[in-house]
Parts: sequence; C-alpha cells; structure tokens
Amino acid sequence: MPGPGAYWIGEEELEEVADVVRSGHLFRYGDVNDPRFRRKVLGFEELFAAYLGVRRVLATNSGTSSLFIALHAMGFQPGDEVIVPTFGFAATYHAPIFAGLVPVLAEIDDSLCLDPGDIEHRITPRTKAIIPVHMLGNPCDMNAIMAIARKYGLAVLEDACQAVGASYRGRKVGSFGQMAAFSLNVFKTITAGDGGALVTGDENLYERAFGLHDQGYKPGPAVPRIAADSILGMDFRMNELTGAVALAQLRKLDRIVAALRQRKCKLKALVDGVPGMRFRRLNDPEGECGTLCAVLFDRADRAAAVAAALGTVTAERTGYHYHSNIEHLNRHLDCLGRPHGPRAYPRSHDILCRAILLSVGVVDAGLGAGFGINIQSTDEEIQQVARQFHAACQQTAAT
Repeated sequence: MPGPGAYWIGEEELEEVADVVRSGHLFRYGDVNDPRFRRKVLGFEELFAAYLGVRRVLATNSGTSSLFIALHAMGFQPGDEVIVPTFGFAATYHAPIFAGLVPVLAEIDDSLCLDPGDIEHRITPRTKAIIPVHMLGNPCDMNAIMAIARKYGLAVLEDACQAVGASYRGRKVGSFGQMAAFSLNVFKTITAGDGGALVTGDENLYERAFGLHDQGYKPGPAVPRIAADSILGMDFRMNELTGAVALAQLRKLDRIVAALRQRKCKLKALVDGVPGMRFRRLNDPEGECGTLCAVLFDRADRAAAVAAALGTVTAERTGYHYHSNIEHLNRHLDCLGRPHGPRAYPRSHDILCRAILLSVGVVDAGLGAGFGINIQSTDEEIQQVARQFHAACQQTAAT
C-alpha cells in the first residue's frame, strides 16, 4: 500500500544507490575532493532547495524528526502552545509534545485542512505558533493563515509531509512559514522508504536545526566542527543510500505530480454527478498534488453506507490521522486539561463523518484510501473504479 513514488522506483534509483555502494562511502559527510564521496545527500538538499525556491534544506531521517527539530530550533519554551488541526497525522501532535509544548486543536473546514476562521478563537497569551498541515496534498489557505500569524506575531511551521510537489498561488508549499517539514516515507508523493527534509529561509534557524539534527555541529559538507554556542543535538541524519534514492525520486517529482493530476482529473469527471455528493474544496485547484480524491456527502449515514459498500471507511475512522482516534494523544490532552474527542470539535467530526477518501496515488487503508486507483492505473481501470463507486452510491441511495 505505497504512495505514488514507490510505484515509479526503477533504474534511476538503482543506479544512484549502486553509485554509492561502489564508492564504499555511505556517510553523509566527506571530503569534497575525494572522488569516493558522491554527495547524494548534499545533492538532494541543493536540488530540493532550488525546486522549492528556498534558501536552505536540511535532509533528515523522517518528517517526524523534521517537525521535532524545527520546534526546538525556533526557540519555543516548555508550556508554549502551538495551534494544530484536528485532522493531520500523529506526528503533528507528538512532535510538539516531545518538545514540551502544548498542542491546541482547531477545527478543519471542507478543504479537510486547518480552518483559518477558527484559529483566532484558539489564541491565548501562551500561543507561539501555528502548524498548518497541507492535508492529503491539498495546500492550506496560506494567505489567510499568514495574515493571522502576522497580526498576532506568531511563527508558522508548515507540515508539508503529505504535500511534496504542491503549491499555493504560484509558490511551493513549505516556502511560506519560517520553517517547514517534508516526509519521504513510503506513503508520500516521492519516497526513499523513510526520510525527511527541513526547510527554511532563515540562516540562523538553519544553523540551529543542523546542530540539533547532529550532535551540535555546525553545517558543512565535511565532518563539521562543534558549534560555538554548544547546541545540544541528537542524531537525525540522512545517510548517502537514502539520499541516493531521494535524489532520483526528486528528479521525477514533476512527472509524478503531472501523472497524478491527470488521473485524478479523469476519476473526478467519472464519479461526479452523484446527488447529495460534492468534492472537497481545494484552496488552489491548480496546486494540489492529486494524491487523493476526497468526496463529501450531505449525510453521514449515506457516506458510511457507501464506504461500507466499497470496502473502505469514512475519514473519521482513519486511525492515526484523526486526533480522536489517537488514544495515547487523547490521554495526554486529558492530563493537560485540553479538550479532545468529537464532541469538542463538532464541525471537524461532522465533515469527516461525511467524507470518503478515494485513492489516486496514495493507496493506504490506514488513511481510509484503500479504495480507488493508483498512479499506474489505466483508463479502463479508472472507469471500472468509477462504475463501482456509482454502483455503491445507487445501492445506498434509499438508506
């Protein structure tokens, strides 16, 4: 059940990995004058920075660690509050908790992303940042979110882990906030099996993040020197083998996104026209990844019936993505005295109960996207999925 990049692993990835193995140099650091040092991680960082139009990219071992590093690099203190959506991924909530912060949940809207209209209601004197999640490849309404952040002097950390390749009004996601996190997990747009990237346009934040990701060292292609300000760091490095796969996948990103958008366009046209159903709102129809097709029914019982007929589930049952289903998170929020669960966020729950996620490139039953197509699907396969969808809708029309 992989993401689209995993379907396109081929000779390019094999050659990049073989180049590293033949060199015998698997560590991300090396002597730039040594021909054995193939600079795969550095190459990925440089190419991704150019692609996003940002100053700095730091490769990491996961999107989760990218979020964690960013929260530390931005200088927040234990007890500070960060606003997060009710629908994201476990890491969106766990990273702030591990950083000693308090995740403050806010409602989503019919884009399935953070609702800008609910953010201001959640701001307190302890609020320091907003973490918008570009959920399911759909960019958030970043103009509205950035305006709120400026109004209240809040930092913005973009969780772009599910949106590699997406853009919002001509700018790549990840280039709006002070920092952003991306994932290269097997379920994402491009993949290295695991891995991630941290993005920033601030040189000071980059140096702090670099030290945090590797034992307090200063940045450099060779084994770097200890930072003068003695930052305490850990080991969240990417190695050259992961960097090799990431580099090959990144070179395919535009083609992957184009293929996803093409197939999604065909699928949407074929499943459209069901009474009592509409598609989720796209904050930038030209900029979403196209990894999933989310449909919203007028009634929750109808959505549940259609989902059951298709052998899938509605979005409120998507495991570690809907906060209400993450039991250990809710226990933690309960200890903090923070509201949680469907009754605390009724608009989010209503939307998710009426939503079905059809796979286009991300085929993931844990995300509720076990039914649909994939990036390799033919026109005939897309038509067959559409016929199944319409049959399920007709079968349940009287319920």
